Amino acid sequence: MSQITINGGKPLQGRVDLKGAKNLVTKAMVAALLGDSPSVLKDVPHISDVEVVSRLLQLHGVTIEHDPVSGDMKLDSSNVEQARMVDIDAHAGSSRIPILFCGPLLHRLGEAFIPGLGGCEIGDRPVDFHFDVLRSFGAVIEKLPTGTRLSAPEGLKGAKISLPYPSVGATEQVLLSATTASGLTELSGAAIEPEIIDLISILQKMGAIISVDTDRVIRIEGVKSLKGFTHQALFDRNEAASWAAAALATGGDIFVGGARQVEMMTFLNVFRKVGGQFDIQEDGIRFFHPGTELQPVVIETDVHPGFMTDWQQPLVVAMTQAQGLSIVHETVYENRFGFTDALKQMGAQIQIYRECLGGNPCRFGQRNFNHSAVISGPTPLRGADIRVPDLRGGFSHVVAALAAEGTSNVTNVQLISRGYERFIDKLGALGADFRFEA
Repeated sequence: MSQITINGGKPLQGRVDLKGAKNLVTKAMVAALLGDSPSVLKDVPHISDVEVVSRLLQLHGVTIEHDPVSGDMKLDSSNVEQARMVDIDAHAGSSRIPILFCGPLLHRLGEAFIPGLGGCEIGDRPVDFHFDVLRSFGAVIEKLPTGTRLSAPEGLKGAKISLPYPSVGATEQVLLSATTASGLTELSGAAIEPEIIDLISILQKMGAIISVDTDRVIRIEGVKSLKGFTHQALFDRNEAASWAAAALATGGDIFVGGARQVEMMTFLNVFRKVGGQFDIQEDGIRFFHPGTELQPVVIETDVHPGFMTDWQQPLVVAMTQAQGLSIVHETVYENRFGFTDALKQMGAQIQIYRECLGGNPCRFGQRNFNHSAVISGPTPLRGADIRVPDLRGGFSHVVAALAAEGTSNVTNVQLISRGYERFIDKLGALGADFRFEA
């Protein structure tokens, strides 16, 4: 278990550069399974989730060449084959991505196996959404002691699907399954995050016919085959927001190379309301603390174009230094405030509630989930011993340790490498005072 010992209280200053979004590149890698010629994906970060998907693809006969410096990745799926169940299970335990292999593998091989799924402990992400979608396409699903086997004796067929919630994963499942299904697929209640649109762009390059309406309806006309693609991945919005929050919490000044205004607009508005400043440039965005008092805000997380759930955790650290009461109403994941226990240990004043606070009632309001937080500030943070619980919460703990007075020992930090490329090197480049033990 890796550990980082941080001597806090020092502003982070300098530059970090982003590669492609974790929430896009892993899905684009799966999309390469559908192509009958090689694909090239650019700006692929060197993170553990990419390594997991690479191993799973290689188990299925895909050859992969990845330059970790440039980020260029070549994927050749000319010889896709069925992998052994035991091998899939051995390599997939730490990721939920394998569920998205189903559609492409059913198309290429006629069957697929999905083991039990891992991922961050932030709330329920029901695979029933995915299996219901696949059944709509004609897949036959068989539960086994070691996982789930899927088959498509007559091939996948287009369907009319309505999601009860605009799930990103379920939308991706439809896109990856419907592009080569026979007939027309209509998906209503779809997620329309920028990463979804970027995946659609990739599939269109491959030969898919996909239209997106303004009312969250996506229509896909199935085609018989797809070719490979060449695509530069969308930058990682979550990492950009995380470094912005780190600049604000530590009183620092960080230039985030590769960040773009269009995909960050909702975050930028909140960042400015809190009291942070930013300067948008051609090659990135500079985020900095102007030296004035931070102001309390009310945030309600939501699907795009709302405020992303992944943005709230690092920003909560900065809110502990705002003058007054800030409120965060989490409407995407019902169990995302577990990370605040460590912040309270460090001196933060945070109360968690079951009620829907600061906004409209949400789907968690009558289900007894602690999904609203009230943060009182400013409160000085002090160093503490912390164990990282999940990806975003873990980065937030590192930010809190950097902002705190004294020394913090943060363990289990290998989880952070799931979504943040070379984050230890980046901390060093920003002037953080720490010692890392792998």
